Amino acid sequence: MSPRRNRPRGRQQPSPSAEAPREFGLERTDEWRGEEWVVRGITGSGATKHYRCPGCDQEIPPGVPHVVSWPRMGAVDDRRHWHRSCWNARDRRGTRPQRSRNAPRY
Repeated sequence: MSPRRNRPRGRQQPSPSAEAPREFGLERTDEWRGEEWVVRGITGSGATKHYRCPGCDQEIPPGVPHVVSWPRMGAVDDRRHWHRSCWNARDRRGTRPQRSRNAPRY
């Protein structure tokens, strides 16, 4: 008796070369606030340090896939690490002001 097949026979599997290129490791350019931003996806295995997301002000731990963006005409120090969802929602979110504990809220 031969082993059982797990895939249906009638459907053709697409070849890996026919698939669209993945976002990881590739740069793209996005327009945001009148400026061109270079955006690069980072895989979970490529994320080895802790970062702070400017969109939600939460920590991005090592091993979590995320996005790195910087202005096209910016310096290396202008790079920011964002959660993917925060980068996609950057136009719908307001800025989160950083306040000290005793600062007034107005």
